[in-house]
Amino acid sequence: MKLGRIVDLTHRLYADQEEYGLQIETSRVQDLYPKYRADPSDHYILTKVHITPHVGTHLEAPFHYLQAGKDISQVPLERLVGEALILDFTHKRDGEAISLDEIQACRDRLRPGDIVLIRTGASAHYRTGRAHERPYLTAEAVEWLIGQGIACLGTDASGIEPRGSDRQVNHLALFTHDIPLIEFLNSLDQLRSERVMLFILPWNIAGTEASPVRVIAIEPAEAT
Repeated sequence: MKLGRIVDLTHRLYADQEEYGLQIETSRVQDLYPKYRADPSDHYILTKVHITPHVGTHLEAPFHYLQAGKDISQVPLERLVGEALILDFTHKRDGEAISLDEIQACRDRLRPGDIVLIRTGASAHYRTGRAHERPYLTAEAVEWLIGQGIACLGTDASGIEPRGSDRQVNHLALFTHDIPLIEFLNSLDQLRSERVMLFILPWNIAGTEASPVRVIAIEPAEAT
């Protein structure tokens, strides 16, 4: 199997620098578990990581909004591995809507089962005071994508709703149809083609509504 160019679409995370919380404690193994013996000169450590699952590039499961919805461990892998279509909306400004007509412009390129990634350019503001500046998707646009049978929706912004909304209707629409959502993608500008093979890798922990993810794109060999 010949792989094309591999592009990492996730933000690197740093302890004590993330808005949604990430702390790391480092200890010697023998201090935590005295039964393990180690030479004092060895670098033999264990870290404890305290993390909010919405930190950085993350995947949200239906359980985030629906009590009976699938948790992150129950999201089918078929929704997380497959072909992705990248839609460029970097011309949109903060607070501007991405309309139904604008989304429908991709109808000839969108295939049932696609993962759809919305590129806004907002990833450039990650970990800054502008991290939540973004355009948003209208409810009609999201409903149309759902009707096309997409597997998953992702964005390089902090969300897909108008900021300040009391109710996140786009999240609810996706989750009602068992469609997970990725927020805070990175490096979509590094992709050379609008269609890639995508791997979204969350943790496999039951009872959690979200998970940090490593999102890996593999471009066609002819695009490398």
